[in-house]
Amino acid sequence: MLEEQFFNTKIHDRAGFHSGEPLLDEFLRKYAAQQGARGIASVFVLVDDAKPDKILGFYTLSAAQVEASPLSPADQKKLPRYPLPCFRLGRLARDLGSCGAGIGEILMGLAIERCRKARQSIGAYALLVDAKNTAAKSFYEHYGFIPCVDSPMTLYMPIR
Repeated sequence: MLEEQFFNTKIHDRAGFHSGEPLLDEFLRKYAAQQGARGIASVFVLVDDAKPDKILGFYTLSAAQVEASPLSPADQKKLPRYPLPCFRLGRLARDLGSCGAGIGEILMGLAIERCRKARQSIGAYALLVDAKNTAAKSFYEHYGFIPCVDSPMTLYMPIR
């Protein structure tokens, strides 16, 4: 059974993870534990409980804020004119060995659900993400993310 866990270098095999994106792999190997320990980003991994050390995919969440001005005109009308609290999906990657298994979709769903639950206790308007390329942008748009007016590679999803 698949299980989401907080990233733990004593349990999870960083070296065995290969997403096909060198910067994402490097982040997981070198910086994920540091950022988690410093409170910069929370790192979550998806594993199969039959092999809990093998990372099938990961994502990071952190606090963020956004001005209303880059949001869609319809959203701007409903929002105050000061910075809005948000969550940021900093990174999301799945292991190449799990291509076609829906791991990206599962990770996206877990991240959104985690933000929805946190929103019950902490105010936050949206989940933000900076797409690294057009394929990533299309992936996020497929799940309902909306490009920002002034920066179309930055997308947001209002959390409702």
